Amino acid sequence: MKLSEELQWRGFVAEHTLAQISDLDKAPRNFYWGTDPSADSLHIGHLAALMMCACFVRHGYTPYYLVGGATGQIGDPKDTVERDLKGLDEIEKNKVALAQQIIKVTHSPEGTKLVDNNDWFKDIKFLPFLREIGKAFSMTQLLDRQFVQKRIGEGGSGISYAEFSYTLIQGYDFLHLFRAYNVDLQLCGADQFGNCTSGIHLIKRLENHEADCYSCPLIIDKVTGRKFGKSEGNAVWLDAEKTSIFDFYQFWLNQADDALEEYFKYFTFVMPDELKEILAKHNENPATRYGQRRLASEVTKVVHGEEAATQAEKITSLLFGDGKITDLNDSDLNLLAKSFPTAKTNSKLVDILVETGLASSKSESRKLIASNAISVNGTKITEDQLIEKTSLIKKGKNKFALVR
Repeated sequence: MKLSEELQWRGFVAEHTLAQISDLDKAPRNFYWGTDPSADSLHIGHLAALMMCACFVRHGYTPYYLVGGATGQIGDPKDTVERDLKGLDEIEKNKVALAQQIIKVTHSPEGTKLVDNNDWFKDIKFLPFLREIGKAFSMTQLLDRQFVQKRIGEGGSGISYAEFSYTLIQGYDFLHLFRAYNVDLQLCGADQFGNCTSGIHLIKRLENHEADCYSCPLIIDKVTGRKFGKSEGNAVWLDAEKTSIFDFYQFWLNQADDALEEYFKYFTFVMPDELKEILAKHNENPATRYGQRRLASEVTKVVHGEEAATQAEKITSLLFGDGKITDLNDSDLNLLAKSFPTAKTNSKLVDILVETGLASSKSESRKLIASNAISVNGTKITEDQLIEKTSLIKKGKNKFALVR
């Protein structure tokens, strides 16, 4: 497929400034995508945008990824309230973590340019910025922005001058990257499209050159009906320390049948012919959840690598299938320990249940054991015993603890 065809097939089409989307099939361009270091990890709300970037990279476009050390000091304005400011040390730490995730997910070539807008903003003086950039915008244009209207309208919380100026700073980023690296295309999520057009305006006015923005839609969680994101309280993080690899895998495994096709297109590198085969096999017997298992595997490969995906599959088989604890190696067990409470061997089962939180007291532990609610390595246990070797404790259908 051509780039425009793949973007449309995957659903990566929202607003853009191109005369027609097929213009993207002409000579590849330099593009940039940016994010602010408001956390030490990206989440799956960012993942779709990164997968869109990966499409452009596969079709020969040159990426420039911006992690905003300057814009991160202010914060992208929300529709409702002012953001809390991050400390400079935290911003610096977050920048490093995000840059590593971006390169890994997008499969960008070695030497891909990573930029930080603090590198140019730290030397910009206020009055020259107002003379060059501030003069290029009218207040009417800025006040018409949707997020400004929501903040200053009836019942709004108001907006500080700092957050109001954010769009000028982001616009200048685009202008700087155009001047420094001939970047004339910005990729973004649909919620950033307004800010992106500020850069187009500056490049046209100050450099007399055409530039473009291209956005992908905000992806909606089919379960909650809300967009994916940390402000929504449903973040699934790309950092394995924040969302374990097992929990990441389980998130995709638990998707509904009607989400499969869309999520394969957004979040994996699977192409049309392979996707047809996957969906056909899944539809032969949906109860086997073949589509969900493939989705979970493919997305986990993208974010954490093939070995991690294999580990998550093995652990899932152990917990919910016919896998055995002896099938797991030390690395697998370490991953399992990050997802479930852990106790040491040579302890009584009654004590282990309390220690790991599967029971609130020893008396409850004894009741659970007596009622056949507890199994050890797949075998129901009816009386207390000493657990001397690495074991998986299961309470009911989906409560687990590891003993090692």
